[in-house]
Amino acid sequence: MSERAGAPRILVVDDEPSLVDLVRSYLEAEGYAVFEAYDGPSALEVAARKQPDVVVLDIMMPGGLDGIEVCRRLRHFSNAYVLMLTSKSQEVDKLIGLSVGADDYLTKPFSPRELVARVKAMIRRTEMAGSPATGRMSSDIPPAVVFGDLIIDAARHEVRKRGELIHLTPREFELLVTLSAHPGLVFTRNQLLNRIWGDEFYEERLVDVHMAGLRKKLEDDPAKPQYIETVRGVGFRFGSRRNSSSPQPSSVSPPRNETDEQGET
Repeated sequence: MSERAGAPRILVVDDEPSLVDLVRSYLEAEGYAVFEAYDGPSALEVAARKQPDVVVLDIMMPGGLDGIEVCRRLRHFSNAYVLMLTSKSQEVDKLIGLSVGADDYLTKPFSPRELVARVKAMIRRTEMAGSPATGRMSSDIPPAVVFGDLIIDAARHEVRKRGELIHLTPREFELLVTLSAHPGLVFTRNQLLNRIWGDEFYEERLVDVHMAGLRKKLEDDPAKPQYIETVRGVGFRFGSRRNSSSPQPSSVSPPRNETDEQGET
């Protein structure tokens, strides 16, 4: 276990010590502070104590608490990016992991350099938005905006609907901020992949899975979305140019004395 002052924090969770050692050596070579866990309960304990920026999480672990359940519980107190590792290539494993809050997946066997590249991409996102580990906050984060009964506050990493806090994963939040910054503009899946995941890898299904999760949390009726519209054969847009009652943005000042219920990102 290593901890370097000011360095991005990575938690590596796998029941194979040799794999953990290999991944740790590659990540430490990039200057990251790396922590290890070898089962589900210890992963949650370390995550709560160390507040990592990224969690590299094996999907198959013994002891009754697998990676999917760890990810589900992690989302109750952490907005860390989650990179899921799986020894299976079946689509169902990937989709279940993404549906409970994982941000990306990597199938075993994998190249350690590819894992490092994906972690780097995630760290870049935390540094752009402001990271609890680095303490940095981007100076070009837009002010909070209101769309009807929805408030999107990028600086505080908060979304509220009718005053109630909506807990989003990092990818869901980035999707919402990206789309809502350009109401009525259609984004293709590939454009969203490039903006949010980067252009090194990934497949378009990632967008659909995270979009489904976002709509489930955001919309009163996901089958009849008010905010995020699917443009068949093209992509997605926030609001609709055809609907005059669609939410229109207005800037607001963030509350000064409110507790950050969303938690650190």
